[in-house]
Amino acid sequence: MELRVLNYFLTVAREKTISNAAKVLHLSQPTLSKQLKDLEEELGVQLFIRGNREISLTEDGVYLQNRGKEILSLVNATTSNLQKNEVIGGDIMIGGGETQAFQFLSVILNDLMKRYPDINVHMYSGNADDVKDKIDKGLLDFGLVIDPVEKQKYEYVPLPVSDRWGVLVSDTHELAQLEAVTPDDLKDQALLISNQTLVNNQLSEWLGGNLVNYPVIGSYNLLYNASLFVKEGTSVAFCIDGIINTKDSGLVFIPLAPALTSRITVIWKKKQIFSNAGALFLKKLIEAK
Repeated sequence: MELRVLNYFLTVAREKTISNAAKVLHLSQPTLSKQLKDLEEELGVQLFIRGNREISLTEDGVYLQNRGKEILSLVNATTSNLQKNEVIGGDIMIGGGETQAFQFLSVILNDLMKRYPDINVHMYSGNADDVKDKIDKGLLDFGLVIDPVEKQKYEYVPLPVSDRWGVLVSDTHELAQLEAVTPDDLKDQALLISNQTLVNNQLSEWLGGNLVNYPVIGSYNLLYNASLFVKEGTSVAFCIDGIINTKDSGLVFIPLAPALTSRITVIWKKKQIFSNAGALFLKKLIEAK
């Protein structure tokens, strides 16, 4: 499958009609239609459902669309990094969950970009499972994750910062006046938890290894939407301090007692070959930690 044809497919999937896609690609409609038909024959699957007004994707088409976007993203980043190999430049792809520890990296990244204008930084927000999956596929150079790290799979640099855990509640909630919350305070509360496996293991340990005995009503990926849910109800969200600015927000953050903190680590794939921009970032990161 040629990258040119993959781009044709993605354009049609986005535009939803052959005519619109042909205009975007500066091709004739018959030429584009033939390219798509040849692609389906090459792959041995049907990619499109051709309706009267619009084209929609089959299940195989959706799969190719998702993977195709990843492939072209990787190709574009690789091309950019190679073209800028003679100067310090290119893309630094970094992902992570919501954490104040990213400020530590931001200082390094901003300094590099001031010194080397050809450096571009692309940030992806997602939980640790998402971030590691994208590192494995080559779509991210670095990931910011909570310890522990899979040391057999990734290289890593621990950061000299940690996150403090607590709960987020509405300022009218019965827990809102407490200076700290204990496991006993949460036994009868409707709990929201992160959907990260390692995070839930830590919370389970803090709760005495009995997370299943607590009334967990749901989970969240990133905290902002969960904070709106908490604000309008009576649920309690386990979260990291500082992610949501609670000032005049109708929300209150309460730390856990006993205190629970998590160390933050930057990871990357073993034997990873970086662009000169990525290599310089890693050098500065190691020097700064």
